[in-house]
Amino acid sequence: MQTDLEKITMPPISSQTLDKLKSCSTATLTTQLFKRNFRQQFLVGVTPLNPNAGSFAGEAFTLRFIPSREDKDWDLSDLRKRGEDNVQWEAVEAIGAGQVLMIDSRNDARAASAGNMLMTRMMRKGVAAAITDGAFRDGTEIAKMPFPAYCTANTASTRPAYHRAADMQLPIGCAGVAVYPGDIIVGDSDGVVVVPRAIAGELADDSHEQELREKFLFTKIDAGAPLWGTYPPNEATMQEYAEWRARQAAE
Repeated sequence: MQTDLEKITMPPISSQTLDKLKSCSTATLTTQLFKRNFRQQFLVGVTPLNPNAGSFAGEAFTLRFIPSREDKDWDLSDLRKRGEDNVQWEAVEAIGAGQVLMIDSRNDARAASAGNMLMTRMMRKGVAAAITDGAFRDGTEIAKMPFPAYCTANTASTRPAYHRAADMQLPIGCAGVAVYPGDIIVGDSDGVVVVPRAIAGELADDSHEQELREKFLFTKIDAGAPLWGTYPPNEATMQEYAEWRARQAAE
Protein backbone atom coordinates (compact mmCIF):
# COMPACT_ATOMS: atom_id res chain seq x y z
CA MET A 1 0.00 0.00 0.00
CA GLN A 2 1.07 3.57 -0.54
CA THR A 3 2.77 5.05 2.53
CA ASP A 4 1.99 8.40 4.15
CA LEU A 5 5.53 9.51 3.27
CA GLU A 6 4.95 8.85 -0.42
CA LYS A 7 1.75 10.87 -0.30
CA ILE A 8 3.52 13.79 1.39
CA THR A 9 6.43 13.89 -1.08
CA MET A 10 4.26 13.84 -4.21
CA PRO A 11 4.42 17.22 -5.94
CA PRO A 12 1.01 18.92 -6.06
CA ILE A 13 -0.88 18.96 -9.35
CA SER A 14 -2.95 22.05 -10.08
CA SER A 15 -6.31 22.02 -11.80
CA GLN A 16 -4.75 24.27 -14.46
CA THR A 17 -2.15 21.60 -15.24
CA LEU A 18 -4.82 18.92 -15.53
CA ASP A 19 -6.95 21.14 -17.75
CA LYS A 20 -3.99 21.84 -20.06
CA LEU A 21 -3.12 18.14 -20.30
CA LYS A 22 -6.75 17.26 -20.96
CA SER A 23 -6.88 19.79 -23.80
CA CYS A 24 -3.84 18.27 -25.55
CA SER A 25 -3.87 15.21 -27.78
CA THR A 26 -2.10 12.06 -26.69
CA ALA A 27 0.03 12.43 -29.84
CA THR A 28 1.31 15.81 -28.64
CA LEU A 29 1.96 14.48 -25.15
CA THR A 30 3.96 11.50 -26.43
CA THR A 31 6.06 13.84 -28.57
CA GLN A 32 6.87 15.99 -25.55
CA LEU A 33 7.62 12.88 -23.49
CA PHE A 34 9.93 11.59 -26.23
CA LYS A 35 11.85 14.89 -26.11
CA ARG A 36 12.40 14.13 -22.42
CA ASN A 37 13.72 10.62 -23.21
CA PHE A 38 10.49 8.78 -22.35
CA ARG A 39 10.30 6.45 -25.33
CA GLN A 40 6.94 4.75 -24.82
CA GLN A 41 4.28 6.01 -22.41
CA PHE A 42 1.29 5.24 -24.64
CA LEU A 43 -0.83 2.16 -23.82
CA VAL A 44 -0.64 0.35 -27.15
CA GLY A 45 -3.75 -1.72 -27.91
CA VAL A 46 -5.92 -0.08 -25.23
CA THR A 47 -8.88 1.69 -26.85
CA PRO A 48 -12.05 3.41 -25.61
CA LEU A 49 -15.30 1.46 -25.37
CA ASN A 50 -17.09 4.81 -25.52
CA PRO A 51 -15.06 7.31 -27.62
CA ASN A 52 -17.78 9.94 -27.21
CA ALA A 53 -17.23 10.09 -23.44
CA GLY A 54 -14.59 12.78 -24.01
CA SER A 55 -11.02 13.41 -22.93
CA PHE A 56 -9.82 13.20 -19.33
CA ALA A 57 -6.79 13.79 -17.11
CA GLY A 58 -6.39 12.57 -13.55
CA GLU A 59 -4.17 10.89 -10.98
CA ALA A 60 -3.54 7.16 -11.26
CA PHE A 61 -5.10 4.83 -8.69
CA THR A 62 -3.63 1.39 -9.34
CA LEU A 63 -5.09 -2.10 -9.02
CA ARG A 64 -3.10 -5.27 -9.75
CA PHE A 65 -4.48 -8.65 -10.80
CA ILE A 66 -2.71 -12.00 -10.58
CA PRO A 67 -3.94 -15.30 -12.07
CA SER A 68 -6.89 -16.78 -10.21
CA ARG A 69 -6.63 -20.17 -8.52
CA GLU A 70 -9.42 -22.63 -7.87
CA ASP A 71 -9.02 -22.69 -4.09
CA LYS A 72 -9.06 -18.90 -3.87
CA ASP A 73 -11.38 -17.48 -6.50
CA TRP A 74 -14.11 -19.86 -7.52
CA ASP A 75 -16.65 -18.95 -4.86
CA LEU A 76 -18.69 -15.95 -6.00
CA SER A 77 -19.88 -15.47 -2.41
CA ASP A 78 -16.46 -13.80 -1.89
CA LEU A 79 -18.02 -10.72 -3.45
CA ARG A 80 -19.92 -10.21 -0.20
CA LYS A 81 -16.70 -10.11 1.82
CA ARG A 82 -14.38 -7.27 2.78
CA GLY A 83 -10.60 -7.41 2.63
CA GLU A 84 -8.12 -9.56 0.76
CA ASP A 85 -10.70 -11.76 -0.96
CA ASN A 86 -12.35 -8.75 -2.57
CA VAL A 87 -9.63 -6.16 -3.23
CA GLN A 88 -11.40 -5.09 -6.43
CA TRP A 89 -14.48 -3.90 -4.51
CA GLU A 90 -12.22 -2.25 -1.93
CA ALA A 91 -10.44 -0.34 -4.71
CA VAL A 92 -13.68 0.88 -6.26
CA GLU A 93 -14.80 2.18 -2.86
CA ALA A 94 -11.40 3.70 -2.02
CA ILE A 95 -10.72 5.55 -5.29
CA GLY A 96 -11.44 9.26 -5.14
CA ALA A 97 -13.10 11.82 -7.38
CA GLY A 98 -10.87 12.90 -10.25
CA GLN A 99 -8.67 9.80 -10.05
CA VAL A 100 -8.24 7.19 -12.78
CA LEU A 101 -8.49 3.46 -12.04
CA MET A 102 -5.52 1.74 -13.73
CA ILE A 103 -5.83 -2.06 -13.77
CA ASP A 104 -2.93 -4.39 -14.43
CA SER A 105 -4.68 -7.40 -15.98
CA ARG A 106 -1.43 -8.86 -17.35
CA ASN A 107 -2.70 -8.27 -20.93
CA ASP A 108 -5.12 -11.16 -20.34
CA ALA A 109 -8.54 -10.55 -21.92
CA ARG A 110 -10.03 -13.97 -21.18
CA ALA A 111 -12.10 -12.60 -18.28
CA ALA A 112 -13.49 -9.17 -17.48
CA SER A 113 -11.58 -6.71 -15.33
CA ALA A 114 -14.85 -4.91 -14.45
CA GLY A 115 -18.40 -4.38 -15.70
CA ASN A 116 -21.07 -1.72 -15.83
CA MET A 117 -22.00 -1.98 -12.11
CA LEU A 118 -18.49 -1.00 -11.00
CA MET A 119 -18.27 1.60 -13.77
CA THR A 120 -21.53 3.16 -12.61
CA ARG A 121 -20.36 3.25 -9.00
CA MET A 122 -17.14 5.00 -10.00
CA MET A 123 -18.91 7.39 -12.36
CA ARG A 124 -21.29 8.49 -9.59
CA LYS A 125 -18.29 9.05 -7.29
CA GLY A 126 -16.69 11.40 -9.82
CA VAL A 127 -13.87 9.07 -10.90
CA ALA A 128 -12.30 10.35 -14.13
CA ALA A 129 -11.87 7.05 -16.04
CA ALA A 130 -11.14 3.32 -15.84
CA ILE A 131 -8.42 1.58 -17.86
CA THR A 132 -7.29 -2.02 -18.17
CA ASP A 133 -4.90 -3.90 -20.43
CA GLY A 134 -7.44 -6.74 -20.30
CA ALA A 135 -11.15 -6.81 -21.06
CA PHE A 136 -14.33 -5.26 -19.69
CA ARG A 137 -17.75 -6.86 -19.78
CA ASP A 138 -21.15 -5.26 -20.41
CA GLY A 139 -19.59 -3.40 -23.30
CA THR A 140 -22.92 -2.40 -24.82
CA GLU A 141 -24.01 -0.71 -21.59
CA ILE A 142 -20.62 0.90 -20.92
CA ALA A 143 -20.52 2.28 -24.47
CA LYS A 144 -23.63 4.33 -23.64
CA MET A 145 -22.21 5.78 -20.40
CA PRO A 146 -20.66 9.27 -20.17
CA PHE A 147 -17.65 7.68 -18.50
CA PRO A 148 -14.28 7.02 -20.21
CA ALA A 149 -13.52 3.29 -20.17
CA TYR A 150 -10.55 1.82 -22.05
CA CYS A 151 -9.66 -1.84 -22.60
CA THR A 152 -8.25 -4.26 -25.16
CA ALA A 153 -11.44 -6.30 -25.62
CA ASN A 154 -14.97 -6.97 -24.44
CA THR A 155 -15.86 -10.31 -22.89
CA ALA A 156 -18.78 -11.83 -21.02
CA SER A 157 -16.59 -14.04 -18.79
CA THR A 158 -16.62 -13.16 -15.10
CA ARG A 159 -13.39 -11.92 -13.49
CA PRO A 160 -12.75 -14.82 -11.02
CA ALA A 161 -12.41 -17.26 -13.93
CA TYR A 162 -8.92 -15.90 -14.64
CA HIS A 163 -8.14 -12.92 -12.37
CA ARG A 164 -7.62 -12.30 -8.68
CA ALA A 165 -7.27 -8.72 -7.44
CA ALA A 166 -4.10 -8.87 -5.33
CA ASP A 167 -3.33 -5.31 -4.22
CA MET A 168 -3.93 -1.63 -4.89
CA GLN A 169 -1.93 1.60 -4.87
CA LEU A 170 1.38 -0.06 -5.73
CA PRO A 171 3.40 0.31 -8.96
CA ILE A 172 1.98 -1.77 -11.81
CA GLY A 173 2.49 -2.44 -15.49
CA CYS A 174 -0.39 -1.68 -17.85
CA ALA A 175 -0.02 -2.55 -21.54
CA GLY A 176 3.74 -2.67 -21.03
CA VAL A 177 3.97 0.78 -19.42
CA ALA A 178 5.02 1.35 -15.81
CA VAL A 179 2.36 3.17 -13.78
CA TYR A 180 3.01 4.56 -10.31
CA PRO A 181 0.22 5.72 -8.00
CA GLY A 182 -0.18 9.45 -8.51
CA ASP A 183 1.11 9.48 -12.10
CA ILE A 184 -1.06 11.62 -14.35
CA ILE A 185 -3.14 9.65 -16.83
CA VAL A 186 -4.47 11.41 -19.92
CA GLY A 187 -6.88 9.94 -22.44
CA ASP A 188 -8.59 10.96 -25.65
CA SER A 189 -10.37 9.16 -28.48
CA ASP A 190 -7.02 7.74 -29.68
CA GLY A 191 -5.97 6.16 -26.38
CA VAL A 192 -4.19 6.68 -23.07
CA VAL A 193 -0.80 8.08 -22.10
CA VAL A 194 0.97 7.96 -18.72
CA VAL A 195 2.68 11.19 -17.62
CA PRO A 196 5.22 10.92 -14.77
CA ARG A 197 3.89 13.16 -12.03
CA ALA A 198 7.16 15.05 -11.45
CA ILE A 199 7.16 16.51 -14.97
CA ALA A 200 3.41 17.00 -15.43
CA GLY A 201 3.50 20.79 -15.02
CA GLU A 202 6.26 21.53 -17.54
CA LEU A 203 4.88 18.92 -19.93
CA ALA A 204 1.44 20.56 -19.81
CA ASP A 205 2.91 23.98 -20.62
CA ASP A 206 5.07 22.76 -23.49
CA SER A 207 2.32 20.53 -24.90
CA HIS A 208 -0.14 23.41 -24.84
CA GLU A 209 2.36 25.58 -26.72
CA GLN A 210 2.98 22.79 -29.24
CA GLU A 211 -0.75 22.46 -29.88
CA LEU A 212 -1.02 26.19 -30.63
CA ARG A 213 2.03 26.12 -32.90
CA GLU A 214 0.81 23.09 -34.83
CA LYS A 215 -2.60 24.66 -35.28
CA PHE A 216 -0.82 27.44 -37.19
CA LEU A 217 1.49 25.07 -39.06
CA PHE A 218 -1.47 22.98 -40.18
CA THR A 219 -3.02 26.01 -41.88
CA LYS A 220 0.17 26.42 -43.91
CA ILE A 221 0.43 22.73 -44.86
CA ASP A 222 -3.28 22.68 -45.71
CA ALA A 223 -2.73 25.70 -47.96
CA GLY A 224 -0.02 23.87 -49.91
CA ALA A 225 3.22 24.74 -48.11
CA PRO A 226 6.01 22.10 -48.34
CA LEU A 227 7.10 20.14 -45.29
CA TRP A 228 10.67 21.48 -45.54
CA GLY A 229 10.85 24.71 -43.60
CA THR A 230 7.28 24.37 -42.37
CA TYR A 231 7.14 21.17 -40.38
CA PRO A 232 9.35 21.49 -38.41
CA PRO A 233 9.36 25.27 -38.85
CA ASN A 234 12.42 27.21 -39.87
CA GLU A 235 13.27 30.69 -38.59
CA ALA A 236 11.04 32.46 -41.12
CA THR A 237 8.07 30.23 -40.31
CA MET A 238 8.59 30.79 -36.60
CA GLN A 239 8.53 34.55 -37.22
CA GLU A 240 5.21 34.11 -39.05
CA TYR A 241 3.97 32.07 -36.11
CA ALA A 242 4.97 34.78 -33.62
CA GLU A 243 3.03 37.34 -35.63
CA TRP A 244 0.03 34.98 -35.84
CA ARG A 245 0.15 34.47 -32.06
CA ALA A 246 0.21 38.23 -31.51
CA ARG A 247 -2.87 38.65 -33.71
CA GLN A 248 -4.64 35.82 -31.90
CA ALA A 249 -3.88 37.41 -28.52
CA ALA A 250 -5.14 40.79 -29.69
CA GLU A 251 -8.38 39.28 -30.88
